[in-house]
Amino acid sequence: MFDFLRNPRALASRVIAVFALLWLAACQPGGMGNTGQRIDTSAPVKVALLVPAGSGNSGDETLARALQNAANMAIADLQGVRIDLQIYNTAGQPAQAAAMATKAVDNGAKIILGPVYAQSANAVGLAVASRNVNVLSFSNNTDIAGGNVFVLGPTFPNTANRLVSYAARQGKRRIMVVHEQTTAGEVGAQAIQSAIARNGASLAGVSSYPFSQQGVVDATPQIATQVKSGNVDALFLTADTAGALPLLTQLLSEQGVSPATTQYLGLTRWDIPPATLALPGVQGGWFAEPDPGLQAQFVARYQAAYGSAPHPIAGLAYDGIAAIGALVKSGNPNALTKQGLTQPSGFVGVNGVFRLLPDGSNERGLAVAQVQNGQAVVVDPAPRSFAGAGF
Repeated sequence: MFDFLRNPRALASRVIAVFALLWLAACQPGGMGNTGQRIDTSAPVKVALLVPAGSGNSGDETLARALQNAANMAIADLQGVRIDLQIYNTAGQPAQAAAMATKAVDNGAKIILGPVYAQSANAVGLAVASRNVNVLSFSNNTDIAGGNVFVLGPTFPNTANRLVSYAARQGKRRIMVVHEQTTAGEVGAQAIQSAIARNGASLAGVSSYPFSQQGVVDATPQIATQVKSGNVDALFLTADTAGALPLLTQLLSEQGVSPATTQYLGLTRWDIPPATLALPGVQGGWFAEPDPGLQAQFVARYQAAYGSAPHPIAGLAYDGIAAIGALVKSGNPNALTKQGLTQPSGFVGVNGVFRLLPDGSNERGLAVAQVQNGQAVVVDPAPRSFAGAGF
């Protein structure tokens, strides 16, 4: 594939791999009739945390520890709420995840937080749907959302909508979509096109390329020709930093297309790893990210407590506990039902404001950042409530 990226981007590859696995193809979501467990507000509420430990993969073990650490941080921050957190290891496998979920419910769990990977989250949802238990998975795959399964991970539709909305307000309304010929690329492209329609922008074209170095090289001239036709204000790229983004932006620039002439929008984070921000081809581009101020606070607190930086998705465990804690604190015995989980006002976590939607997906308050001189500079702050800009 992209051989020139292997060594300098080893860390990024591992990070992006986790994000990709969050939404691997899955079966049908859990039963649509689920409402959720009633709770006894006078007693500690049992919450099952499903983590990918036990797989023998060092990355899974690191991620499992980070998720558990972040969940414990959130519990310590709760005021007047008693959470009995129970940890179950899934080994990153759907069958074991389903078995652990069943065991957790047998042990009295009222809600399940996790697991990480989409196929495992789907299996868990199916396993406990008949038990009327909701699942807050760490996946970002909206294909598995619905019924008793919610996804906490950042979704393509949410990111696409935030960026298209901002671009349209800046007069960048004619948007061309460029995506890789992979499942992720196809899903991302569809999310962007839906966001374009939703925000009154116009689709200026769609182009794709095979997910290989040669595929990018061969496709770039045609993409550049289409962009330079004069009917494109912005180029929305699905490429990520561990894949085609460095090569694609370099080649487009060489073909006379750059953020200086055509606004680039990125569906993925362009600041992981930070070295990506130094690439000449991404200068001036926009991407979306969680509230960087809140993120920095979380990273600092986590590092002080555990001696290392948190895994990039560890904050999802904190957010899940924060949401559960806020609902339990209300004293409503139906707090963890679907109606409670999808309250319109949402919740506040270490990644900013977020809310769970009735279809099982989520909406997060994201900032829009621009790459300026090798730095990510916020040009439109993340909203702090769902009455703010960007929603």
